[in-house]
Amino acid sequence: MTRAEEFEELRPLLFSIAYRILGSVTEAEDAVQESWLRYEASPTQPVSTKAFLAAVVTRISINVLRSARVRREEYVGPWFPEPLLTDPYQDPERSAELADSVSMAALLLLERLSPLERAVFVLREVFGFGFPEVASAVGRSEAACRQLAVRARRHMDAGRPRFEADRREREELATRFFDAFTEGDLDGLRKLLAADVQIVADSGGKAPQWARGIFGAGNVARVLATLLPPFVQIGGVVEPRQVNGQPGAIFRDRDGKVINTWTLDILDGQVQAIRTVSNPDKLAHVGPVADAWTILRETQQARRRSD
Repeated sequence: MTRAEEFEELRPLLFSIAYRILGSVTEAEDAVQESWLRYEASPTQPVSTKAFLAAVVTRISINVLRSARVRREEYVGPWFPEPLLTDPYQDPERSAELADSVSMAALLLLERLSPLERAVFVLREVFGFGFPEVASAVGRSEAACRQLAVRARRHMDAGRPRFEADRREREELATRFFDAFTEGDLDGLRKLLAADVQIVADSGGKAPQWARGIFGAGNVARVLATLLPPFVQIGGVVEPRQVNGQPGAIFRDRDGKVINTWTLDILDGQVQAIRTVSNPDKLAHVGPVADAWTILRETQQARRRSD
């Protein structure tokens, strides 16, 4: 097997490691490409190509994350990870666990960790690397990595909900939610929303958003019930999809261009949060991006005509 063939075989794993560390599809793809260049330029063949490349992509991702942290401190409004429609790394026995580790909620918890803690957690807890491999990847002793892993696990466990929804229950509730949404069923929506539900948007200051968010079941249900009719009038489409391994949707304009993505946090039989990503810089990998400001103006005009 050539180096190129070995690399392509491991590419899905390398991307999945980098994305969980970085929370960015584009930065993860760049990290994987840089890993290939370093592997191609290496004068010797490593004993374990998998361990070597995992270490390389991890080190690159840690360095990128450290500089990204500075940029994120100056980010306009809430920062969410770039939406991921498909995780290329497949492991049927752990598919549910891997999907949960790439959810918006999990990635936002990972944001609370230091870059080293995040890398150690991803390698050890998500992908099951041994501590010798983890230590080699992050350039720390095994003992130090064990401490980092314990600290990271403690932070992650403290932030996770106590009772997580079964995957099938999540899917069924999401179907009911989008049915009620597309039908403008205000009462149906209210029943599915937690009392303290919130809609929060990541626009990066480059697309319309709902101020600092919309909060409370009544407010959220009313907004959702009145949002769709004018959107449909201008040819908009809501496409239910798995986004970051969780129930969600892609909103498209009449030409199929992407306006934003939604993900639903579902817990205890109710929708707890709706996170939307409308920053066009974070949507280019999903498909051609619509002009959200034009969509907003057209939607407002359609609403006024129907009033």
